[in-house]
Amino acid sequence: MTDLQRLPPAANEVYRLPPPLFSARCKACWLMAGVGLLVALSFWSLELKWAQFFSFDALRRMGRFVAELLHPAGEAAFLQKLLGATLETLAMSALGTLIAALLGLLLALPASQAHANDKARYKGLTRLLLNALRAIPELVWAALLLIAAGLGPFAGTLALALHTTGVLGRLFAESIENAPEGAGFALRVRGIGEGRVFCYATLPQVLPQLLSYTLYRWENNIRAAAILGVVGAGGLGQMLAFHMGLFQMPETSSVLLAMIALVALVDALSYLARRAMAR
Repeated sequence: MTDLQRLPPAANEVYRLPPPLFSARCKACWLMAGVGLLVALSFWSLELKWAQFFSFDALRRMGRFVAELLHPAGEAAFLQKLLGATLETLAMSALGTLIAALLGLLLALPASQAHANDKARYKGLTRLLLNALRAIPELVWAALLLIAAGLGPFAGTLALALHTTGVLGRLFAESIENAPEGAGFALRVRGIGEGRVFCYATLPQVLPQLLSYTLYRWENNIRAAAILGVVGAGGLGQMLAFHMGLFQMPETSSVLLAMIALVALVDALSYLARRAMAR
């Protein structure tokens, strides 16, 4: 008789061994098998041309393209224009993220059920609006806003704000719903209104998570702001589209280096902010 069999029935339940891997009753195994089948079908349906991709001619052309990018432009006039575009991209991403964080928080309140007795009458409608905002890509928002606002960073900033509002609103709503209810319940039983309960109980608990989400989206919006310039929304993306269209590889290389430096800067600022919040 084994040690497990000598234990009382209650102890057998506590120390029950996990099911074996690849068991017919293992739900996770069936899930992973289904995901693997979908991946295999995806490779089969996409008709990927690996032989052409790894051919000598393709590798030679890619190597020549990369070699042309290894000599960035360094003229003073061009670098001055590049600095202005970099600051413009940084401003677009920062302002768009700030607007999105404020609007996302306002929409997250009706989109969440703060406690068990909260009726959340507008939850479904608000979440539908958030889904629509984030389902439309930034490029589509920018194309629509360019018609009204014209070329320039203003349309790009609004496009970033609208799309990011949908993303942050959903994340903020989930954070509010998952917040511990103890502090809020203690205030509600004393007759405190929902507004003060949110400000003094819920918000202090979820604020670090909200800031973390906002900083992460700011990093993403740096890249998105560069892409929006392709449709005329200003910043580094507009310079990138212009110089790549003319096959000016030195200027293109400088623009790419500016993008990398900008993303690294925002990533470092985000890391320092998260570290300060953790203390």
